[in-house]
Amino acid sequence: MNTLFKLKSTLAVALGVLAVTSAQAETKTAIFGGGCFWCVEADFDKVPGVLKTISGYAGGQYKDPDYKAVSAGRTDHTEVVEVTYDDTKASYSQLVEFFWKTIDPTVKDRQFCDAGTQYRTGFYTLNDEQKKVAEASKAKLQASGKFRTIHTEVAPAIKFYPAEEYHQDYYKKNPVRYGYYRSGCGRDNRLEELWGPKASR
Repeated sequence: MNTLFKLKSTLAVALGVLAVTSAQAETKTAIFGGGCFWCVEADFDKVPGVLKTISGYAGGQYKDPDYKAVSAGRTDHTEVVEVTYDDTKASYSQLVEFFWKTIDPTVKDRQFCDAGTQYRTGFYTLNDEQKKVAEASKAKLQASGKFRTIHTEVAPAIKFYPAEEYHQDYYKKNPVRYGYYRSGCGRDNRLEELWGPKASR
C-alpha cells in the first residue's frame, strides 16, 4: 500500500513538472527577408525550435500585395518569411544569428540571381525588443570588419501578407525544380564564399 502511494505521488510530481514546462513554452513570431522566400523558408525549417514558416510579403505600405505585383517591383514590399518558433528552444537572437549565414548582406536590392527592391534583405521587426536585438547584431557584424558595407535593413514589418498557397513549402512540393533554381541562382556557392562551408546547411 505504501509503495503504491509513493508511485502515485511520484507520478503526480512528474505530471506537475510537465505541466509547468509546457506552460513555460512560449510561441513567438519573427519576420525575415532574404531574397527568394522559397529558400528562406527551406533554411528556417531546419532550425530546431522553429514550428512553422509562411512565405509572404512585408515591409511596405501597399495594400493587399500579390506575387505578380511584388515580383514585378510594382509595390514597396519585399519577399519575406514569417517564422513561428518556440522561444524556450530558439531565441530571437539565435534566429538573427542564423539568418545572417543564409544571406549576402553586401549587396543592395538583390540576392544572388534575383534583383530588385522586392529581394532586399531585412529584419522586419514586430516590437521594440526585436528591433533592439536586430540593430545590435547588425552593428556587431559591421564593427567586426568582415564586410565594408551591410545593406540589410532593420525596419518595422508594418503588416504581413501571406503569399499564395502554391508558394508555401515550395521546396517540398517541387523539390527538383526548387533544387535547380537554388543551384542555378548560385545561392549556396556565394554563401560558402561569405560564411564558410557550413553556411545555411
